[in-house]
Amino acid sequence: MPGLQPGQPLGGYTLLAPLHEGGMASLWRVSHPGQAFPLLMKVPHLGYGEGITKLVGFEVERMLMPALHGPHVPRFVASGDEGEQPWLVMEQVQGETLRRLLDQAPLPPDRVARLGALAATALADLHRQHAVHLDVKPSNLVLHVDPATGEERVVLIDFGLSHHAHLPDLLSEQFHVPLGTAPYISPEQVLGVRDDPRSDLFSLGVVLYHLATGQRPFGNPTSRRGLRRRLYQDPVPPRAIVPDLPRWLQEIVLRCLEVDPDARHPTAAQLAFDLQHPEQVPLTSRAGRDQREGRLSVAKRWFRSLGAESPAPTAAHAAPGGDAPLVMVAIDTKQQDRDLDAALNDIVQRLVQTSPGTRLACVTVMRTARIGMDSNLDEAGRNRHVKRLVAMRHWARTLQLPDHRITFHVLEASDVAQALVEFARGNGIDHVVMGARGVTGVRRILGSVSAQVVAESDCTVTVVRASHAARRTGPAAPDAAGA
Repeated sequence: MPGLQPGQPLGGYTLLAPLHEGGMASLWRVSHPGQAFPLLMKVPHLGYGEGITKLVGFEVERMLMPALHGPHVPRFVASGDEGEQPWLVMEQVQGETLRRLLDQAPLPPDRVARLGALAATALADLHRQHAVHLDVKPSNLVLHVDPATGEERVVLIDFGLSHHAHLPDLLSEQFHVPLGTAPYISPEQVLGVRDDPRSDLFSLGVVLYHLATGQRPFGNPTSRRGLRRRLYQDPVPPRAIVPDLPRWLQEIVLRCLEVDPDARHPTAAQLAFDLQHPEQVPLTSRAGRDQREGRLSVAKRWFRSLGAESPAPTAAHAAPGGDAPLVMVAIDTKQQDRDLDAALNDIVQRLVQTSPGTRLACVTVMRTARIGMDSNLDEAGRNRHVKRLVAMRHWARTLQLPDHRITFHVLEASDVAQALVEFARGNGIDHVVMGARGVTGVRRILGSVSAQVVAESDCTVTVVRASHAARRTGPAAPDAAGA
């Protein structure tokens, strides 16, 4: 929705004033008669040429925020779509980000430790909620001061790259490149690991290093090769830059920046404790370093890093119990068939009623060209990705499920069936439900999408037709018949 203006209504809210124009979205201060506290609306950019990562990141945040609570995250208020324009409303956290403090760095050690402890406490609370932020940086850490008590706390913002153990990981399924902010990304994120809370500790260590020294430990690499250097190149010790920096602070910062997550603090809570109790920090050889390690040590780590590659995709979380299955509903939003949509909806209604804990992942695949680039706008100038999200939400409206029990995912792939199979496999799906039309002569020869999903899926698959449903349970048989 281009040309947003103050005073304009959107989703039942009134736009008051623009707050920030980011690379992914516009932030607006908004009002609503039913809410007394300050509100912020995030509106993603949908124009031609906008990266699909931005839209997926917005959907990640819209999916994840309702699952978070507490004093260290903004309160989720509402989300929706106005026509084809998605939006997300949350509490506007009062305070400034730590980004402005970088201009004052190096800061006094006690202040660095205080800010680090506040941020680590916020991360510990987030991790207890089974989420990993994965984009910890100064601009995503808001320092809020309670007006009544004067007490400080850090509030985490921007969850577009985050991972939640009990929600599908859209980003790992759709993108196979390192995702994060280059100066702060952890070594394991460079390798594609997105579910380790200790990645946030590494990123926080980068923040502390910058605040304590005025410099970034790994610069600002612009290539994957540059990112991989942190797998073997250790940073300049902080005390080599600021000689009077306390040894205990160097010990903590360099421990955060260890390549091996096992060498870091086990939890954010333990990191917060060390930062609050420096006299309790056991000092190791890290505390006394005054220069980088020698070429031989770096060379040995470099050779070891050559074998460090991205792990094979695994289930994002353990399969839930029988009373709370994770069901993927594959919906064709392009070739719509009212009778088939109704039959599919009926089957899903029965599954939801049979297992009250069922959570749905509604999925559609936007077919892309095998060679070349596709525009993300259709002939009428509408965003194709958003159109499919809107269509799926329209299909699911009669299910009347709360937001925490249903999510919507638009995949991009040249092979539709393979995309569905990989999504189900990578997200620990227990049951796939999908529609199938009549078998034409071409499909008898080439095979249908549903037949391929039945043959290759590792979970139960229900294939629905307008008049009846055919179900196959258990692992796929090698000679499964076409559907």
